[in-house]
Amino acid sequence: MSNPLYDALFAPLAHRKTELLILPDGTTLTGAAFHALAARTAHALKLAGLQKGDRLAAQIEKSPQALATYAAATALGAVFLPLNTAYTPAELDHFLGNATPAAFLCDPAREPDLRPLADRHGATLLTLNGPRGSLPDLADNQPDRIIPTDCHPHDLAAILYTSGTTGRSKGAMLTHANLLSNARTLADLWRFTPDDTLLHALPIFHTHGLFVATNIALLTGGRMIFLPGFDLEAVLRLLPQATAMMGVPTFYTRLLSDQRFDRQLAAHMRLFVSGSAPLLAETHTGFLARTGHRILERYGMTETNMNTSNPYDGDRRAGTVGQPLPDVDLRIMSDAGPLPAGEVGAIEVRGPNVFVGYWQMPEKTAEDLRPDGWFITGDLGIQSPDGYLTIVGRAKDLIITGGYNVYPREVELLLDAVPGVLESAVVGLPHPDFGEAVFAVLTPRPGATVDPAAVLAQIAPSLARFKQPKAAVVLADLPRNGMGKVQKALLRAQFAGQFSR
Repeated sequence: MSNPLYDALFAPLAHRKTELLILPDGTTLTGAAFHALAARTAHALKLAGLQKGDRLAAQIEKSPQALATYAAATALGAVFLPLNTAYTPAELDHFLGNATPAAFLCDPAREPDLRPLADRHGATLLTLNGPRGSLPDLADNQPDRIIPTDCHPHDLAAILYTSGTTGRSKGAMLTHANLLSNARTLADLWRFTPDDTLLHALPIFHTHGLFVATNIALLTGGRMIFLPGFDLEAVLRLLPQATAMMGVPTFYTRLLSDQRFDRQLAAHMRLFVSGSAPLLAETHTGFLARTGHRILERYGMTETNMNTSNPYDGDRRAGTVGQPLPDVDLRIMSDAGPLPAGEVGAIEVRGPNVFVGYWQMPEKTAEDLRPDGWFITGDLGIQSPDGYLTIVGRAKDLIITGGYNVYPREVELLLDAVPGVLESAVVGLPHPDFGEAVFAVLTPRPGATVDPAAVLAQIAPSLARFKQPKAAVVLADLPRNGMGKVQKALLRAQFAGQFSR
């Protein structure tokens, strides 16, 4: 047997003497040096008790060492479970309780708060922040070579959590074959080669940064300018060394906000990719006018990685997410069956990229994943006669802000519990930087006075920052239809200009 993901992404690095990672301070890490780091990390995790099939939960800052834990988990045949660094202990409690990881990796500064959580759920707690922490200490004197554990293509490689409409997060199970097939398809479609240098400013706890950007660069033998996050000054300084960039719409609006970003600075670039949130048409046209480049939009999900893409050569249509990938089937459905081009319906996809189900949630898996492999995405779309897909809405009121998923119900439950608040409705409104911003409408209890700013401050400690409403208003009543259901479409229309510039 073999280890499909390790063999394709990491094994080729063992003897690579050229740069793999370029860091903000100008230092570099060769492929061989990274491979040795990953091997030592794998031995350390093995000493800590991690075995094939165990889950490794990681809430750690982006660094070469953090990326090495992904490689190490893959080498051991463990299941990598990256977690958003913004999650609070209350949110982490669900993930650890559901996934039951054998080990939980966190920042040393958070160890006092998170150790009780790890102990409660039976996870060995290790720490990591770049070269510091108990995991690097354990790895210090370990061998710099490792024989990878045999894995089947359909063995689990990762679990990524995606929130549910009720606030209960679901763990999407992704196999070696899922991740590898998508990376190979995209690398070919987007023409990545060993000559490419990818400017990597995305987080690596998210499918976009880890399983799209990183996997493609590793698979094709290129380099990565590995930034801890999007810092405008760093991006402007390092962009001349890059050939490609992947980002969320916020990256591109921030670049356009600075007049130093011009046609000359982007002249050597061959590709800008955007995803994880809708790219406003004004950003698309403004970027083209400023640089001569058409941003390439694509469409993906936690459960599937990428499903569609605008073409590398050909018509990149603003407002669309392109055509289905060559190995992905896509259909627009009504309750009665498939719909023809030009009609709005539910988007379903099928292909080697589609996950195998939700961790420990067979009922939810059966609800969303049909027996013949079609995944019901929950998104609504319309397809042109030549196959271009336009996302027109989300059946479950999902809000995508800055590339991260927020489900209103989770936020509404916290708002409704604040004294003085009778009921709340949370919607996503257009935002020039984030694609959408979380916005709350509050109704007061009889006789109560509600201060929106005070309400938002009260719920803030319980929510990751990206989930927190950016603004709130108070209305006497929420609009409802004849069945008593809150009409969120009316609220979105009423407050649509809230965040316009």
